[in-house]
Amino acid sequence: MDSEYNYDIIIVGAGPAGLSAAWAAAKNGVSVAVLEREEAIAQSIRTSGVTWITDAESFGIPSDYYNPIRNYSFYSPNNQVTIHGTEYQAAVLDVRRTYQFLAYQAASVGADIFVRTNVTSPIINERGKLIGVKATSLKDELIFRSKIVIDASGFYSVIGKSLGTVSQWKRFGVGAEYEAYVENVDQETWSLMVGQQYSPAGYAWIFPLGKNKARIGIGVGKPESQADPMQQLLELVTKKPGPIGQLGKITPIEFHYGLIPNEGLTHTTIDDNLMLVGDAAGQANPLVLEGIRYAIEFGRKAGQIGAQAIIKGDTTKESLKPYEDMCKKTIGSKIKAAIKIQSRWLNLTDEEWDREIEIISELSSEEFLDFVRADFSMSNMLHLATHHPKLAVRQLFAIVKDIPKMS
Repeated sequence: MDSEYNYDIIIVGAGPAGLSAAWAAAKNGVSVAVLEREEAIAQSIRTSGVTWITDAESFGIPSDYYNPIRNYSFYSPNNQVTIHGTEYQAAVLDVRRTYQFLAYQAASVGADIFVRTNVTSPIINERGKLIGVKATSLKDELIFRSKIVIDASGFYSVIGKSLGTVSQWKRFGVGAEYEAYVENVDQETWSLMVGQQYSPAGYAWIFPLGKNKARIGIGVGKPESQADPMQQLLELVTKKPGPIGQLGKITPIEFHYGLIPNEGLTHTTIDDNLMLVGDAAGQANPLVLEGIRYAIEFGRKAGQIGAQAIIKGDTTKESLKPYEDMCKKTIGSKIKAAIKIQSRWLNLTDEEWDREIEIISELSSEEFLDFVRADFSMSNMLHLATHHPKLAVRQLFAIVKDIPKMS
């Protein structure tokens, strides 16, 4: 026999986007349920946890939930540069603790969370309108009726694709990573490695989590490469090229695997009674394959705007449009610019990467961070175009916007 539940908002997926949406919606006075297919929040980790300290602080994430970073090393096959910062600006999150922090935050304002609950399909009424979702929990069939469904199910966009609102991503990144005990690691420095020996179309990384603890991973761009990132990762920790060799003995503790969209905000993020957020909406920065800050920020916006629509009694696409407009205005052009840079990077040869490292070495830590954060504001680009002595630097950033190239 089916069990039925009624809520104002049903959220599919208890990642950072879904949990943040739940918190914001419940705070705005509507009833909320989050449906998570795994047995625990963050049971499986699908992200390396890179984010930025200013964002973490603005979201209220405690400082002991992340390892601060202030130095940034780049390795190509025959070149290396380290950009030293005076302040800690980047962070590597303890992902499991962070997600569970967000879950407790949502629960504290009244959101219900159902773990081990797998959403199978949307519920459509006789007028063709979305009115909830069907799910399974163990052997039970569950029905969740709602006024709005927020799809925060990640890369696979479970509800959005079922309804035909979105289609399968054609360009995406696939990441494989070990969280490991290592003998030696610089806790203040992350390392990014490029070139064929690291990744045929992407990059490898070392993200320190603290003393003797690091995430070692590889990302591969699809469809540019058919390489298996899991096999590439095994080869990296076995052969230990470049900075991986400096880690000493590597003892894997966890394995992480994930997919991240790499097309920008090309899909619609709303329909009648439907909102998409996080990876389900393409809200990810392709340069370093990070999207947690976007997931939390726009999850909160989705929850807030969805709740306001319910209170007004209008959950049509037109009523939800401020959410989509805000997303496009805030990050739409930035992600498009980042995709231009990434598309160029995916096709570089080892020799070209060696020269690219020289370009990167010209940047200050602030300029470098604006770059990898995809903070391509016009003021930042004009500054870079006019203040760097090397034409190559200006040409690199001219890819992003039509900036005058000065000789």
